[in-house]
Amino acid sequence: MTLFYKKIKSPVGELKLVASSKALVAVLWEPERRNRVKLDTLKLAPEQPILLETERQLSEYFAGKRTHFDLPLEPDGSEFQKKVWQALSQIPFGRTQSYLKLAKAVGSPMASRAVGAANAKNPLSIIVPCHRVVGTNGSLTGFAGGLHAKAMLLAFEARAAATMNREIAHENPGAISRTCNRLATTRSQHQHRQSWTFRLATGKN
Repeated sequence: MTLFYKKIKSPVGELKLVASSKALVAVLWEPERRNRVKLDTLKLAPEQPILLETERQLSEYFAGKRTHFDLPLEPDGSEFQKKVWQALSQIPFGRTQSYLKLAKAVGSPMASRAVGAANAKNPLSIIVPCHRVVGTNGSLTGFAGGLHAKAMLLAFEARAAATMNREIAHENPGAISRTCNRLATTRSQHQHRQSWTFRLATGKN
């Protein structure tokens, strides 16, 4: 199956967006570690609608105007990996979670290493927020985009979340309106998560 891609600039480096005709398949780092994510034939398509929408939502995210993504997603992985990626999507913006807690969330409290391996294989960087997973002591651990990018993403989200909280605390009418919009986006994202489609890994290269 031919997939479409485009590359975009971001505050944390160049990203490669990959989509099928129906859904977003991957958000990869440039350069990306070889064979971390296996994909079919790629065709450059800068104007492909899903890629354009992904770029738009990422721009809003980095501008501090979006805390959730509302996109059709189709990452390729095993059943266990899919379960972990779904759990990653439940970690709130501006918060972190340990591998141990993530393992408990997927019903495998003794499988922290397996959860870590699934986390490392997440093909939808930023969209599915694997950067929010940290060591039990809060330390930054491996990340496909590098620890510097992970630290930048966490620091950015912490600042953005703090700003939102201050706005709400001051009961600024504009802030209330923006908060309502964010809540609406959150509800939309939650509903959309239920319609995620996943292709099981087939073992093909």
